Amino acid sequence: MGIKRTNEDSVVNDSKKKKQATLFSMFKPKAPANETTSKNENAVDTLSVSTNVSPESASDLFASESNENKALLELEITSMQYDWLKALRKEVTKPGFLKLKKFLEQEKKDKQTIYPPENQIYSWSHYTSPGRVRVVILGQDPYHGPGQAHGLCFSVVKGVKTPPSLVNIYKGVQTDYPDFKKPDHGYLENWAKQGVLMLNTSLTVRRGQAASHSDKGWEPFTDAIIDYLNTKKANIVFMLWGSHAQKKGAKIDKKKHCILKAVHPSPLSAHRGFFDAHHFKKANDFLEERGLPAIDWNTLV
Repeated sequence: MGIKRTNEDSVVNDSKKKKQATLFSMFKPKAPANETTSKNENAVDTLSVSTNVSPESASDLFASESNENKALLELEITSMQYDWLKALRKEVTKPGFLKLKKFLEQEKKDKQTIYPPENQIYSWSHYTSPGRVRVVILGQDPYHGPGQAHGLCFSVVKGVKTPPSLVNIYKGVQTDYPDFKKPDHGYLENWAKQGVLMLNTSLTVRRGQAASHSDKGWEPFTDAIIDYLNTKKANIVFMLWGSHAQKKGAKIDKKKHCILKAVHPSPLSAHRGFFDAHHFKKANDFLEERGLPAIDWNTLV
């Protein structure tokens, strides 16, 4: 599926309908520009891609909403993968989520730098649609350093130093699969494409301020994603690393899904059992026992 970059000025002058036609189905984040040369870290690249779902279909889901609510939900309507948008339609129209969107609008007015860029907030939805989810990895909030976050928890764009927690995740994979080739980057796109949903609890954060968008409305939204997978799907492996993820996944049905718990892969806790948890091998064993394709963890190089 091809990606064509369009000029931002032409997008601004496009009609509302054409603007809604911009649906993202693939994301190819670039390495971050040097901070001294970047004019606007909040600038959003517009990706125009072909899709088998018409923009009108996405808009039709919200036909009964007020114009104000439609305006608040424009990013969701134009950038969330359609099946996820359809599954989460009721959630995004709740007062709490609309309040979150107003908060994010105010952050923009206040010229706060927010990560990831707008066009990548919902990239997880395109990498891993609902029908393709086989493994779920839960994080907390996006990386808050320049150029790191791109919508997948623990993952960073190529050209950015691999974070310590991800270095330990690689070690965990290598413990289970000694032939694992540790990549020289932290970009986990190829895992996501195989059905590994890498979801943060909060989907945005202020630059340099960890957890700055916690308790603003993201948590009920990401709870709804987990609840949807828990109730509507079966045979999914949930990797719950650390107390935060384990608390968020407390209601997952153990009879329908595989729940794997361990300490967080952070350098502060990984030595207390993460490397001995063997989650990557256990996940594949569970999937294969049910006739489902295993995850090829060795696809990052």
